[in-house]
Amino acid sequence: MTRPTRAFIDIAALRANLQLVKVCAPEQRVMAVIKANAYGHGAVRVANALESGVDAFAVCCLEEALQLRKADITKPIVLLEGFFHTDELPEIVDQDLQIVIHTPTQFEHLLRAQLTKPVSVWLKVDSGMHRLGFTPNEIEPIYKLFKQCTQVAQPIRLMSHLACADDRQDSTTEQQTQVSLALARSLNIEASLANSAGILGWPQTHADWVRPGIMLYGVSPFTESVAKEEGLQPVMHLQSALISVKRLRKGDAIGYGATWRCPQSMPVGVVAIGYADGYPRHAPSGTPVLVNNRRVPLIGRVSMDMITVDLRSQPNARVGDPVVLWGKNLLAEEIASLAGTIAYELLCNVSSRVFQ
Repeated sequence: MTRPTRAFIDIAALRANLQLVKVCAPEQRVMAVIKANAYGHGAVRVANALESGVDAFAVCCLEEALQLRKADITKPIVLLEGFFHTDELPEIVDQDLQIVIHTPTQFEHLLRAQLTKPVSVWLKVDSGMHRLGFTPNEIEPIYKLFKQCTQVAQPIRLMSHLACADDRQDSTTEQQTQVSLALARSLNIEASLANSAGILGWPQTHADWVRPGIMLYGVSPFTESVAKEEGLQPVMHLQSALISVKRLRKGDAIGYGATWRCPQSMPVGVVAIGYADGYPRHAPSGTPVLVNNRRVPLIGRVSMDMITVDLRSQPNARVGDPVVLWGKNLLAEEIASLAGTIAYELLCNVSSRVFQ
């Protein structure tokens, strides 16, 4: 790769974050969420790094699971959105995948399916998020039918998802926990409820299985904190370099739309990264980057392939000097907040042309 834009993935930090999961939930089994290419970190790389320390992986869909199986990942893999078409079921069975059943359509198709062996199922209960899942009153009759269904492997498990666990003051999590765990107890089945926020902030949600996602990658799941405050270590370090340094005059306009003008004669640098690489287009002027490990502000609009930075505090900066966009010393949470988004989106949006 000739272009200097790189995403460095810190496997030691990844494993340290998994260890924190186990400290918080020592009695629970761990289903590591590696959907969306492991939140932009490389699903196969992350699965290989974590496989010996987790009980299962979770992905969105069949295609993501097949990528892992082709890489010889043998741990159980759960498809969080289940199947979309009945013609997926033979491969799901052949690859020994587990499916989440969350709609009547899936339920009906599975009852009628002709499978070579039973498939493992998680029943999704809508405990209050009102996105996917059956109502609590619908779960018991479906569970009883699945108990008698030869296409469904035993045991059947229960899953739900927390809507507001990122806010430690929101009572919705308590309500969802009561609904989900009461249902699990009444059916005497294993349950999974806790996401990253649940693991770190709501121990009553831990149940039998926990599902760490964003915390594995060193990002706080909470609205009011950042990674370091939760004991997490950032895993992705996005870096590029200065490809131009020039001195501009007072009044010179920077970039598309001339939205920023030099207040004085000053050095300006151009960095080889833009929105085509996943850097947020809506990052405003003033958003920090690190040039030679010191903060300098973004100026002007983010372009497809480049950003421009104010080098007045770094007058000795030169072409080739390293530039950090986010990582250990400049947290993705800060950049996301300034860009009006969340760190999840930043990580997932790092594009394929960024070498890892």
